[in-house]
Amino acid sequence: MSVTKHDQILEYIETLPVGEKISVRGIAKNLAVSEGTAYRAIKEAENVGLVSTIQRVGTIRIEKKLKENIERLSFGEVAKIIEGDILAGRKGLDKILKKFIIGAMTEENMLRYITSGSLMIVGDRKGVQRLALENGAAVLLTGGFDVSEDILSLADEVEMPIIRTTYDTFTVATTINRAISDQMIKKDIMTVDDIQTSIERTVVLNVKDTLKDYQEVSERTGFTRFPVVNKSNRLVGIITSKDVVNKQATQPIEKIMTKDPRKAKRHMSVASIGHQMIWDGLEIIPVVEDDLTLIGIVSRRDVMKAMQLAQKQPQVSNTLSDQITNEVIEKEGKNPSDLPDFSFVVTPQMVNSMGTLSFGVLNQIISTAAQRTMMVKYHHNSVIEQMSLYYFKLIQIDSEIDLKPRIIEVGRRSAKIDMEVYIDNIIVAKAMIVCQLMEQT
Repeated sequence: MSVTKHDQILEYIETLPVGEKISVRGIAKNLAVSEGTAYRAIKEAENVGLVSTIQRVGTIRIEKKLKENIERLSFGEVAKIIEGDILAGRKGLDKILKKFIIGAMTEENMLRYITSGSLMIVGDRKGVQRLALENGAAVLLTGGFDVSEDILSLADEVEMPIIRTTYDTFTVATTINRAISDQMIKKDIMTVDDIQTSIERTVVLNVKDTLKDYQEVSERTGFTRFPVVNKSNRLVGIITSKDVVNKQATQPIEKIMTKDPRKAKRHMSVASIGHQMIWDGLEIIPVVEDDLTLIGIVSRRDVMKAMQLAQKQPQVSNTLSDQITNEVIEKEGKNPSDLPDFSFVVTPQMVNSMGTLSFGVLNQIISTAAQRTMMVKYHHNSVIEQMSLYYFKLIQIDSEIDLKPRIIEVGRRSAKIDMEVYIDNIIVAKAMIVCQLMEQT
């Protein structure tokens, strides 16, 4: 398989030492590619965190920031999920579950599957309990059985927990599997903590500073928006160029700043912050701890870049929304200049107790079709802001529905789409959707 010039440039950038300055012209000359190809590859490198563009300095090779895998499941968390009792081996509760094994084989065959950090789910089989502990695995005892004293002592000795539950093996395995899937989904969700500019790299003003201080900092950095803190480093406001118009240089920032600004916490999703920034026209949002201590900022540019990158990445585990979205199919055969039509087949998982398409699922289908329409027609990612389903008939299981979008208006920041849903050319639903458009970075 041949490697494209785009990929060659990305591989070259990865070999550069951290801190080295790069340029479009330099990349083009060194790798004998066009400046357009070099520019697109550098932008992609910036999207994935290989380089960063710093004002008045240039584009610099940086160390890629990896997301910490803090969502992994410990044995202690497993015990809480299944409402289990800890019988022994408490020192191992913080160890991470790597996989689980159901003890339904002979001990000889089971040995090949037991690895350090695994969890043996077993009933009243003392030999299997001992085998698991001796090979670095924890034990989850189903059925509420008792455990002998020598097994309990062994668990304390090897520091691997023995957890007891009254649930049966199938219920326990299903519950743990669901928890692992949930954690994998959470791991894929990008949060503010992943993209924030830390306090060490954030320019901050103090309430006792004056407008003259603001002007000096703005001239030095090239920025016009800064968080404002008190002497305890707690956020009290934000100051922008709009706040300083027609103000005297000696005025304290405290008198002219915007008080009680929008704030973000590190655990908040990038999508939710992006929604606020688009809707309210914000360029930066301060990031704070629970006590309002400032720990950094997120910029509109970084949020938009992260949201666009996230939409290109496959998820490790599918959410219900993903399952629905994946079944919305763009129909072929239309003129490229026309708006796309979509189809969806109503499966048993998508219906309510009456055997008809769930109202929530229909809303998700229509939202997906609207977002894909904007991507196909205008190459814009979008976020659904409002949706009104103003006509709706019951849609039976196994029905194949067709969705036909019609764009009412498109502005710089938002678009309005009318969506009609058909079965065999008979209209069964109508909706009006307003979506925010994410600018391209």
